[in-house]
Amino acid sequence: MTKEEKPQVYIVATPIGNKSDLSLRAVETLKSVDVIACEDSRTSAKLLEAYGIKTKLISYHKFNEKQRTKEFLNLIKEGKTIALISDAGTPCVSDPGRILVQELYIYGTKITAIPGASAITTFVSMVPRDREEFAFFGFLPRVKNQQTKVFEKFLNTDLVFYESPQRLLETLENIKASRGSDAKIAVGRELTKLYEEVKTGTVQEIIDYYSSAVLKGEIVCLLYAKQDSEQDESEIVEKIKILKSLNYSDKDISAILSALFSLNKNKVYKLALTL
Repeated sequence: MTKEEKPQVYIVATPIGNKSDLSLRAVETLKSVDVIACEDSRTSAKLLEAYGIKTKLISYHKFNEKQRTKEFLNLIKEGKTIALISDAGTPCVSDPGRILVQELYIYGTKITAIPGASAITTFVSMVPRDREEFAFFGFLPRVKNQQTKVFEKFLNTDLVFYESPQRLLETLENIKASRGSDAKIAVGRELTKLYEEVKTGTVQEIIDYYSSAVLKGEIVCLLYAKQDSEQDESEIVEKIKILKSLNYSDKDISAILSALFSLNKNKVYKLALTL
């Protein structure tokens, strides 16, 4: 985008709980655009009122995404500018907006993002972690065996996901069945709000803590990767054998498995030498 070119669409992050987290740039943008596409106009109206923003709101959610996308494209052709917001946090991340952005790119629409609050980065920044990388899944599938496949896929990577208050305990039980009662997990709820709470411990400890609680608010979880000492050596050996059958060297095998599965490179190399 050149200096002369101005964006036609702004992806604007809104607070995840504390209204004071809306940035000055976000306020200026929401005041200047012609239309604001929002997830729920009732929720967004309260935020806009707090900042004296009177821009017209148009509802945009998962049930009318395709229809609204056509309407927004027509507005853009007329030279109008649009801001996209969600009820809380950053649009297009487990919130409506992905379909709109895909279409906008096809038509060469100029887009920019106004960064701000995100439950993912807020949560990850405040819980203990011994590794930099993590995977974000969004909302987990509701079926138990599908959840189990996700937990197995990210066995060696810290996994961040969203969960509803109504399903949290069931999901924790599924983690316990898949990973064992000693699996480590962190749970955050009501982030940035008055009753913000973050609990970290074994999945059994977290189940015990929340089993008698009345859960409310948005929930973010981090299921910690299995430590090298906990990993099933037979699974590592099986992976090494597969790569050896493809004529990879021991050095290459250790590099590949450590990169793909966050395994200890030296441990893999020593195992490879014995096979």
